[in-house]
Amino acid sequence: PMGSERTEMRKRQMSTTQETPGAAPAQHSAGNRGSNACCFCWCCCCSCSCLTVRNQDEERARRTSHELQAEGIPNCEESPAPTLEEVNAWAQSFDKLMLTPAGRNAFREFLRTEFSEENMLFWMACEELKQESNKSVIEEKARLIYEDYISILSPKEVSLDSRVREVINRNMLEPSQHTFDDAQLQIYTLMHRDSYPRFMNSAIYKDLLRSLSEKSIEA
Repeated sequence: PMGSERTEMRKRQMSTTQETPGAAPAQHSAGNRGSNACCFCWCCCCSCSCLTVRNQDEERARRTSHELQAEGIPNCEESPAPTLEEVNAWAQSFDKLMLTPAGRNAFREFLRTEFSEENMLFWMACEELKQESNKSVIEEKARLIYEDYISILSPKEVSLDSRVREVINRNMLEPSQHTFDDAQLQIYTLMHRDSYPRFMNSAIYKDLLRSLSEKSIEA
């Protein structure tokens, strides 16, 4: 009996030893499946439900941010409809275009089609800043302008050279109505040289001019 018990014990030990190597791959396989379900496993991220949820969250955040920006930006300035004389004057010089709200609205509509509306928005924000006299309001508006149009993290960042950026950074230590004067002039010049000629040849300008001309003839 003792011999048979020892034999049975050896069988059980051998059985256990044989099963153990098989158990390790099973555990390893389970571990692999666990890692495959993780977002940090790039070899299978396309099928990872966690990553799908994360992408949906990021898309929702981007959409919300865009909607908030759109809500915070008026579509146009309040102004009476332009006359034929005014629209003709816009072709004489960029300054005459920018002097009237109707001209700025039409030009801004064109800039929007070229995805450069931020240039006009920045210029307008600088003009608004120049009208302020309250120190705390000036500082707050200057901060917002910097965050919206100067910061490299902003989707509405305007194109400025390094010299002007250095001037702005110095001016932001003590913001004033004229903190962005150099930057505003640079963007004004950019719109004048780059966008204005295309605006004069655009359908937006030509259609407006034709419509007003037809109304003038009918009258």
